[in-house]
Amino acid sequence: MPPSLMSVRVPLRRRIGGASSTRGARCSPVPGQRGFTLIEVLLATVLLAAGLALAFATLRASTATVERGEALAARSERMRAVEGFLRRRLASAQPIGFATDPANGNVLRFVGEPDRMRFVADLPDYLGRGGPHLHDIAVYDDGDGARLAVSFAMVLAGETVVEEDPRPPEPLVPDLSEARFRYRGLDAENGLTEWMDSWEAVDQLPLQVSIEIASGRGGAWPPLVVALPQSTGGIGSALPSGNRGSRLNLGGRARRRR
Repeated sequence: MPPSLMSVRVPLRRRIGGASSTRGARCSPVPGQRGFTLIEVLLATVLLAAGLALAFATLRASTATVERGEALAARSERMRAVEGFLRRRLASAQPIGFATDPANGNVLRFVGEPDRMRFVADLPDYLGRGGPHLHDIAVYDDGDGARLAVSFAMVLAGETVVEEDPRPPEPLVPDLSEARFRYRGLDAENGLTEWMDSWEAVDQLPLQVSIEIASGRGGAWPPLVVALPQSTGGIGSALPSGNRGSRLNLGGRARRRR
């Protein structure tokens, strides 16, 4: 072999050998360097699982808080809507007869009972055909739970028009647990009478009406007192003192007297 080739090949070997030795030095483990032990891996996994569980618990609690807030807001809005409806309907009551008492021939303009009210007021267009309608606000209990509802019927020439296919009562408080209607007028000396559970002067409107409602999920509502502008302050028949302060408790389907 010519000397020139030998002189070329020898340096190549040296360079290749040097590169191999350098690569081997780089791949060799460094003293003092080690990996994770099994205990460390398990500990990290446990900490990660605990963090995820805490995050999910916080998210679940936040979701439940939001849902409770939305339910409370919906109940409050429902309460305001029902109270506003009752206030507007009672304030618009008119001294229009809707029936005649067959016992004495008196015209019925307002019939008030502990759990039912009947009077005539103009019906808004969004609720029907408008005009004077009998408003029948009553407590219903058909075995599926008590509820406060209202029904409407047209009044014509002092008589209630009975429809062939009347609409069912519109629910106002579906989960009713307690209701109390009371009435007040003027006595013989033009002074306010005490609150009475029944309005006996059926041919006149009471001066004021008090409504107390309690629902199963919303609890006791704020008392509602409505003045009837078109009332003449009729003299309500005096009731025995034992009849005052009665309350209709619907939870046990019995009246509770205090």
